[in-house]
Amino acid sequence: MRNRAFKFDNIGARKFGEATAANVGKRFAIVLDGRIISAPVIRDAILGGSGIISGSFTVASARDLALLLRAGALPAPLTVLEERTVGADLGADSIAAGTRACIIAIVFIVVAMVVLYGLFGIFANLALLFNAALLLGALSLLEATLTLPGIAGIVLTLGMAVDANVLILERVREEVRNGRSPISAMEAGYREAQATIIDSNLTTLISTLFLFGFGSGPVKGFAVTLSIGIITSVFTAVVATRLMTSIWLRRTRPKMLPL
Repeated sequence: MRNRAFKFDNIGARKFGEATAANVGKRFAIVLDGRIISAPVIRDAILGGSGIISGSFTVASARDLALLLRAGALPAPLTVLEERTVGADLGADSIAAGTRACIIAIVFIVVAMVVLYGLFGIFANLALLFNAALLLGALSLLEATLTLPGIAGIVLTLGMAVDANVLILERVREEVRNGRSPISAMEAGYREAQATIIDSNLTTLISTLFLFGFGSGPVKGFAVTLSIGIITSVFTAVVATRLMTSIWLRRTRPKMLPL
């Protein structure tokens, strides 16, 4: 003999009390999805909103009855319409496509910088490679897994790194047009563009922190890659390219900048 207890809320208790008071001695069928799962006999009026179903239940049948009463529905049949097996090659293809996109983007960036800015475009490209090495080294240090969103973050980082160099070189061109000497124009260009570069990258870094805090899964991976890339981009644009440019200026002492 095993018992299963049940309980109603206030409205259900009132309705159940009225029904049991009018049907003492009769069976009370419990129907789910058009099927009777239990039909106990009403011994007395149940007015308190709770009762006990008693009978010769096994442990399994008592547990199943309790689950059905709590669920309020019978298990639905599952009909398989289509079944597919997706292997790891699908993810590998996505990673390979992202890698190809990253390589193509780097090639176009390198060519564009050389065409637009000549020697200083080469300096920017060297800084870009240094930036990529720093970024990959930081990801390796963190033991991060390179996913498709991570590759997207790397491509975006490379574009942002070049953007910083473009700001600097365009500012240098403007200073040259204003009649400054090569060394003075270069110093003024880096000095005036530095604040803009830091401000723009700082606002992007803040947004990536929110992505990491409120995102999940691939969004977090993208945010981590982009955050590290922003830091390395600012470093290479402000420090690495300036170092190469300064060394070249001191050695050659040009009368005009090849811009």
